[in-house]
Amino acid sequence: MKMPLKRRSLLGASTLVLLLGPQHIAHGAEVLAVRLWPSADYTRITIESDSPLKTESRFVAEPPHMEVDIEGLDLLPSLSSLVGQLRSDDPNIAGLRVSQHSSRVVRLVIDLKGAIAPQSFSLRPIAPYQHRWVLDLYPATPPDPLAQLIEQRLADLERRVGQAGAPQGPDPLGDWLAQRSPLPKPPSTPKPTPSKPTHPGGASMGERLIVVALDPGHGGEDPGAIGPGGTFEKNVVLQIAQRLRERINHTRVNGLPMRAFMTRDGDFFVPLHERVRKAQRVRADLFISIHADAFYSPRPQGASIFALSTRGASSAAARWMADKENASDQIGGINIKVKDNNVRSALIDMSTTAQINDSLKVGRAMLGEMGKVGKLHKPRVEQANFAVLRAPDIPSVLVETAFISNPDEERRLRSTAYQNQLADALLRGVVRYFTQNPPLIQRRST
Repeated sequence: MKMPLKRRSLLGASTLVLLLGPQHIAHGAEVLAVRLWPSADYTRITIESDSPLKTESRFVAEPPHMEVDIEGLDLLPSLSSLVGQLRSDDPNIAGLRVSQHSSRVVRLVIDLKGAIAPQSFSLRPIAPYQHRWVLDLYPATPPDPLAQLIEQRLADLERRVGQAGAPQGPDPLGDWLAQRSPLPKPPSTPKPTPSKPTHPGGASMGERLIVVALDPGHGGEDPGAIGPGGTFEKNVVLQIAQRLRERINHTRVNGLPMRAFMTRDGDFFVPLHERVRKAQRVRADLFISIHADAFYSPRPQGASIFALSTRGASSAAARWMADKENASDQIGGINIKVKDNNVRSALIDMSTTAQINDSLKVGRAMLGEMGKVGKLHKPRVEQANFAVLRAPDIPSVLVETAFISNPDEERRLRSTAYQNQLADALLRGVVRYFTQNPPLIQRRST
């Protein structure tokens, strides 16, 4: 028997309501989360919603602030919670206010600490996020990686200055930074004049500084892998990098002092090409990207080290790992509209054969030391096309310290003792590499 048309229509509509649910048929977007990520590089505001947001932004120079109108919303506690996330030491934001500006329009007012270059953009859903609207507040004069090294040096000088007076001893970082035009020459310190050992080529070794760029993976919007106990990869790799930094800064190789530079020293996202650019800006002699592996099952375990390959991955697992790590930009969120030719070339730049060979050397040295403190997932350095390893002039490796998806290794990664063991092992590998492969004096010429 044929069902009447009206009844069929009503049943179809009822079925549609049951399938969609009230959150889909409600008017406007639903805010799922708001997040604030402060850093010296930039401060990011993220509003996550179940559907795209329509916004209108205005920048006012005096006093410096931004007004952002978000249409189709009512002022809910989820939006108001953004104010409570603001920290007094945020480098870029002085204050936040959220109000119901008009019917179904919420206004966000951002008081700024100085001139900024704002960028706003939307991101499509990608696990674990739905739609995101992002506002990045970049300082009008962005911090330079070399300036960050200067700040490190000044902090060192303050620690060295005692009641007896000015610090004594050589200041290799100051010597090196003084050559980096157009930055101003940093304060000089008294130096003794003993005879200096020389490099086999005859150049003075005392004038050479070994710079190691440490790159804690992920950060900010990109948590990386999440262990079964809720441990975020971005947090443990930052802690390991900080421990390794302290060791590098107190180590000399063949009489040459070393200095570590961090691509990020807090919980914020750095795009893959920007990590490479920072290392190149400080003219690093080595680039180490630090991660904590994950897999679909909890069984895999052990550390791995990867170098770049431009001719295909050394294994299916290495290819899968590179694809996963290269997706970091999509999860962390970058503004595709501002990608210029330099950024595009950085993402596709192929490294030289010599750089890859050097990367394999340092990888083998580090893998040998890491095998002394824990299991190795593979006994050899793997290779794949990792975007973050594409600096053609810097030996670069990606270290997977352990499988955070393995409950036992997750517990170890959270342990201070194990983090110290990892940092010690990585340092020994770095020292072994530079002992056998002294850095070229010419790399510091201006």
